[in-house]
Amino acid sequence: MNWFEAAFLGLIQGLTEFLPISSSAHLFIVGKFLPTGEDPGAAFTAVSQLGTETAVLVFFWRDIVRIIKAWFGSLRGSVPRDTPDVRMGWLVIIGTIPIAILGVVFQHYIESTLRNLWIVACTLIVFGLILAVADSVASQERELKDLSYKHGIIYGFAQALALIPGVSRSGGTITAGLLMGYTREAAARYSFLLAIPAVFGSGLYELYKVLGKHEGAEGPFNIGQIALATVIAFGVGYLIIGWFLKFISTKSFRPFVWYRIALGLLLFILLGLGVITA
Repeated sequence: MNWFEAAFLGLIQGLTEFLPISSSAHLFIVGKFLPTGEDPGAAFTAVSQLGTETAVLVFFWRDIVRIIKAWFGSLRGSVPRDTPDVRMGWLVIIGTIPIAILGVVFQHYIESTLRNLWIVACTLIVFGLILAVADSVASQERELKDLSYKHGIIYGFAQALALIPGVSRSGGTITAGLLMGYTREAAARYSFLLAIPAVFGSGLYELYKVLGKHEGAEGPFNIGQIALATVIAFGVGYLIIGWFLKFISTKSFRPFVWYRIALGLLLFILLGLGVITA
């Protein structure tokens, strides 16, 4: 990987992380068409996501600070435990548990077996169709204040599906939110907040392995290149968050559904013709 390729992958990460089209799948696919034709790897994907998730921290800074203060205040007894911000703090924690456990248990398969373009093509299409159904039948009557602990756990398992490339972290959680009756914007906002612990946890862990040159951390990049990709992902991702929230406030997810299906079908054709390898 050279510096230009790293920068381009950072751009792709920033453009796709918050859209329901799977950033990990796009980094995997784009890597096949770079001059080197190499998969950037799970480590590159996880570390570059630190950039887009930092964009979430900056974009929702006031909300995050308010939630953290309220949550710690409830532990000290200075804030009632039934306030919306305290409940949101617990919901983010509870919703993170499934992906944390499953990510550790299936780490080997996530970094090897599941990084297969046949699987990516299938998940792009299948979960695109599920998103289409969810978007069409959603009542959109619930807001974030209506989020229950039961729904938080369901959101958490939906987020865990994103361990499979092609599913999409935001796509999985937003789909679950729509099926449970939440508005598009409420589902997206909780999806972004829920991703913070999981993404930072996996990203920092992979960064630790890269810096320490631990087994399994190798990839076609150096630390400078991945830093460049992360910074670019931050800047682009910050812009995409604002645009995406405005877009779904008035429009459906249909364009993303058609895109997922088209990309999945294109992958099947390219794989079938031997243009790219799985």
